[in-house]
Amino acid sequence: MRLLAVGSLRPGMKLGKKIYNEDGLILLSEEVELNDRMIKRLGEVGIAYVYIQDPKTDDIDIPEMIQEKTRQKALQEIRKQFREISGLSLQRSVPHLGKAFGGIMESILEDIGSRQDTMIMLNDLGSTDQNLYQHSLTVCLYTLVMGKANGYNRQQLLELGIGSLLHDIGKTQLPPSILLKPGKLTREEYLEVQKHAQIGYQILKKVPDISLLSAICALQHHERINGSGYPNKLHNGEIHDYAKWVGLADSYDAMTANRSYRAPLLPHQAVEALYSGAGTLYEQYMLEKFRDSVAIYPLGLPVVLSTGEEGVVVRIDPSVPHRPVIRVLKDRDGQELAAPYEIDLSAVLSVIITEAGGVKKAEEHAG
Repeated sequence: MRLLAVGSLRPGMKLGKKIYNEDGLILLSEEVELNDRMIKRLGEVGIAYVYIQDPKTDDIDIPEMIQEKTRQKALQEIRKQFREISGLSLQRSVPHLGKAFGGIMESILEDIGSRQDTMIMLNDLGSTDQNLYQHSLTVCLYTLVMGKANGYNRQQLLELGIGSLLHDIGKTQLPPSILLKPGKLTREEYLEVQKHAQIGYQILKKVPDISLLSAICALQHHERINGSGYPNKLHNGEIHDYAKWVGLADSYDAMTANRSYRAPLLPHQAVEALYSGAGTLYEQYMLEKFRDSVAIYPLGLPVVLSTGEEGVVVRIDPSVPHRPVIRVLKDRDGQELAAPYEIDLSAVLSVIITEAGGVKKAEEHAG
């Protein structure tokens, strides 16, 4: 199967994987043959990319980071709890949060621990970050994979996992007009959004079954080691490591998200942008763990090479995840190849990926 932008879908194509809505419920099952109405609906609900069946790539098995039932349960619980909290006064405590998310975190850790490979696949490239529920789960998965790679024990992973899953819980108290605004925020609106870190901490620190360290993830995930972050402009040693991991994952997910006012960055461009902040915004060793733990070009992702050839990612070497093996399906003139062939980018350093998943280099969208 291969991953295609919704705008590239055509009637008659068959889905390779299930599609879920923001509540974790199945919108369309695999094997479904798409029609115009379905394709239009996918765009309307904010789905950016889907996996489709393709004879030339039917040998590509796309692994799930967590089981379908775990993902569904997690998204449903996030939605349920966040919506309930949005209608509550900050003066009221929500003691059930720890129990509600503790069980989910155990399931997520069990799924991650049972995986043969250590790399997480970025299966939602280009999705809109307006979906707070999906963003929360995605950041949680990134963070846990990095935490596992860093050698954290199960208790630490539970604390980190809860903190990353609920890092944006303070946004439940923001006005929808700001949180869901399609364009850029004004300075006043941005200052209002910044309050979500302190609000999230206020909510979580009062929950008896949630560690204070998890609450600190909500408070500090926008702090940066040079003191340029918010809400308290903390410096390196003043920021808890958990919050640094969450902040790194949160930044990456934001960079690769679709916005109404700008295109998402290519995965490797986002990593380069993160590395430009090494030692000032982010810890160098954390960036290296991220680079080695996240498959920034997931299997099945369509790419365009600097040679003009088009293909899909078919294999990833964990030692060089940013230089995958590409199966070339079209030549530089856009003609389908009768006999596709493969290029190992880790061995052919003169060739680079210039477009992935329909997303071109950021500079091509300037203006």
